Amino acid sequence: MTAPPDVSGSAAEADPEAALAGMPAKAIQGRSLGQIAWLRLKRDKVAMAAGVFVVLLVLMAVAGLLLDRVFDVVHPNTFHEDLVDTEFGTLAPKGAFGGMSADHIFGVEPKNGRDIAARVLSGAWISLLIAFLATLLSVFIGTVMGVTAGYFGGWVDTLISRAMDVFLAFPLLVFAIAMVGVLPDELFGLQGEALRIALLIFVIGFFNWPYAGRIVRGQTLSLREREFVDAARSLGARGPYILFRELLPNLVAPILVYSTLLIPTNILFESALSFLGVGINAPTATWGGMLSEAAAYYTIPHFMLWPGLAIFVTVLAFNLFGDGLRDALDPRAR
Repeated sequence: MTAPPDVSGSAAEADPEAALAGMPAKAIQGRSLGQIAWLRLKRDKVAMAAGVFVVLLVLMAVAGLLLDRVFDVVHPNTFHEDLVDTEFGTLAPKGAFGGMSADHIFGVEPKNGRDIAARVLSGAWISLLIAFLATLLSVFIGTVMGVTAGYFGGWVDTLISRAMDVFLAFPLLVFAIAMVGVLPDELFGLQGEALRIALLIFVIGFFNWPYAGRIVRGQTLSLREREFVDAARSLGARGPYILFRELLPNLVAPILVYSTLLIPTNILFESALSFLGVGINAPTATWGGMLSEAAAYYTIPHFMLWPGLAIFVTVLAFNLFGDGLRDALDPRAR
């Protein structure tokens, strides 16, 4: 019979506290909800790529505005009749692939030889400016109306909800066409291009607020019954405090996600209005206006390809980034 092994010498090594006694203590660092969401978003490679593209697109739009209106480097409205072939009685760009060259990387327009790359670059700031400001207007109105309806309820909720139904049933496209027809040359000190931009921002933003309002109202109805709201009421908090300190901070995530998904919708709507001729007046370059002009030259596909591709890629990038942002802020909704 063998004696049991002597473990007295290894007692210190077996004791976890003794083993960690000589190691430096490391403080545990907490993470905020924003940091956790950022870590989730970084793991979504598609959303990150789309976000990088959106940032580059915004920088490109700002550069196009500065190069065109400030530094006068890009000339989207300069005619190059020498690049248009009229030998056989039809207008067509000279050279292969729509006149593509080192000086005109996207080719030139078949009608007057304007550089397509310069017009696509200059049209980016028009589309993004209208889409961003219209989204900001609709989200602001929708948030105010949705929070008010969801929190107070009763006749206030009924009144605002019926107003949402009226706006949702409103023929927005017909109204925009009719409004442009009676628009004066000058209004509120604005005229020309600035007046058209302000009109499109108002029409798109003001009449689209019910979409954001319904989402915010539904979230508010759920949040107002949560324990932290009851705790605030029990401590004597009044309506304004609960609205601004308890409800609105918890509505930031759905509002932000919906905004990223509403921007591409507004880009498409602005392009549709410009395509129908009720958007920005020529010769200002817009993606929808370029598609409208290209419709008459269906045998020259490059004229329609570049503005259509710009709209497609921009809308796709915003949608992918919005989907990734939604998954990062609310992983339970996946």
